[in-house]
Amino acid sequence: MAHSQQATRAFRNGKASVAHNMLEINGHPSTIRFGNFMIIRRLDPRTIAQSMPYLGTLLLDAVADGHSLGFVNGLDQDQLDAYWQGVAEEVGLGQRVLLAAERDGVLVGSIQLALSTKPNGHNRAEVQQLLVHCTVRRSGIGMALMQALEIEALALRRGLLFLDTAVGSGAERLVQQSGYERVGELPEYACAPNGRWHGTAIYYKTLFTRNRR
Repeated sequence: MAHSQQATRAFRNGKASVAHNMLEINGHPSTIRFGNFMIIRRLDPRTIAQSMPYLGTLLLDAVADGHSLGFVNGLDQDQLDAYWQGVAEEVGLGQRVLLAAERDGVLVGSIQLALSTKPNGHNRAEVQQLLVHCTVRRSGIGMALMQALEIEALALRRGLLFLDTAVGSGAERLVQQSGYERVGELPEYACAPNGRWHGTAIYYKTLFTRNRR
């Protein structure tokens, strides 16, 4: 866990940062500025590899705080590396988008968009793994990441976004504030890091329609 411990210290002393590269997808720039205090960037496989310690710390921080993200307590460095390497591979294949939020030069959050690769599913994408470090939560970073992801989805012509989130969680409140519609919920859908089973709520948001009404 040495790399993650170093990254945690970097969050505290303000030295962790994402490489400053500019990419484009269909002419859409990967860097979005939110005022003067934060930049959100789309990462490619190279910058994901460079940022692995800090991305790993974001995930560890969220799991330790009890967030249901597909992991349980006891997450080790091998699991962290395997997870982010898998994300980098899908980003390289054009199947996933990873955005990272940088505030005052510090990597403080991330969010992902999983693009449907089915021939008949090119209008949809799933919002996944919204992570904001515990030291900067409730400061607008989560909402900014959600908004930036919508810009990416529009650039990629994905008109329907959907997601699931733990019932009654802070993340669910953020999803509602972001304008998503609640479809319903599934009971005891996933196990939280503390071992407790919880329901999940399903949401969607239509960015544009393809069929004329």
